[in-house]
Amino acid sequence: MPNSSQQTDVESMRVDKWLWVARFFKTRSISKAAIEGGKVHHNGERVKVSKEVRVGMELTIRQGFDQKTVVIQSLSAIRGAAPIAQQLYTETEVSIARRELLATQRKLHNLARPEHRPDKKDRRQMSKFKQNNDQQLDQDWSYSHD
Repeated sequence: MPNSSQQTDVESMRVDKWLWVARFFKTRSISKAAIEGGKVHHNGERVKVSKEVRVGMELTIRQGFDQKTVVIQSLSAIRGAAPIAQQLYTETEVSIARRELLATQRKLHNLARPEHRPDKKDRRQMSKFKQNNDQQLDQDWSYSHD
């Protein structure tokens, strides 16, 4: 059972271990792969797996579509439950706003999709529409050069 003395007895630790303890990644090997893949930055620069992190450092972490900027609040030697892991960092206001905006844009982009694939009748109508517009464009083009 983790207590506060176990969280504060560490002054610095490796970034791959901290990301695992803070539950950004399921395993340390996945955490290591993300760091080596350039998904974790500190002060705008990629970090190495062995980088020592301390309280107050700001990390930018990319996971899928999301990019989070977090400030390290505390370090822990052990991986605890999710509510405890969330107390190890705070996400910046700018990061939260940017993630929400991008999520909203992704949702709106998905709404623009058709509800179903075009069937034979729909394809015929699209083809007829394209032919009519192409003919109209050709006529307009020939009139403008006369």
